[in-house]
Amino acid sequence: MSNWYTWDGRVLTLNVHVQPRAGKDEIAGLYGDKLKIRIKAPPVDGKANQHLTEFLADVFGVAKRDVVLLSGETGRDKRFRISFPKRWPKWWSDLSKMD
Repeated sequence: MSNWYTWDGRVLTLNVHVQPRAGKDEIAGLYGDKLKIRIKAPPVDGKANQHLTEFLADVFGVAKRDVVLLSGETGRDKRFRISFPKRWPKWWSDLSKMD
């Protein structure tokens, strides 16, 4: 059983650790019991949260409205709910095998 994600039916909850102001947007692997994500956006005025929401929507092939920040609005550790993911990136299966 993984700590960095859970399923509730077809709804995915991700526990993430965010590194803002990175050189590029990317999944950086696992960071303890969280998925580490680097994003270019600065942590100012909610820009990092908005950018991360858009990034996750693109990664999983869903609309932005299907990605909801559940907790961690002002910190680096966050929880996101992603409804009905449609796409599975290669890194998903690689990281899931590490559980």
